[in-house]
Amino acid sequence: MSRLDDAAKRNLLKFVCSFVWTDLKVQQAERDLVMRIAGRLGVGEADMQKVRRWLETPPPPEEVDPTDIPPAHRELFLEAAREVFRADGKVAPAEADQYALFRDLMRG
Repeated sequence: MSRLDDAAKRNLLKFVCSFVWTDLKVQQAERDLVMRIAGRLGVGEADMQKVRRWLETPPPPEEVDPTDIPPAHRELFLEAAREVFRADGKVAPAEADQYALFRDLMRG
């Protein structure tokens, strides 16, 4: 994930935060995972503040358009999505559907 520039890291985290909201509630395990991903990415404090806000209120849907993800980054975004949807130990039907749709858009 280190090959992402700051804007791509922010975008990835925005998607990750939108994924945790798929079932309309953010579990502590999901919160912890998002913060670990942010830590692995080495984001600055300003972006960490954004992540914290996105964990309180989901990012606007118009800001998480999968077709805007550069092809070179798509596999990283899919990997992050897989991590998030499995974070709380169970994958809800809505999460499985959301992942399948996201995957299809990334590979389509």
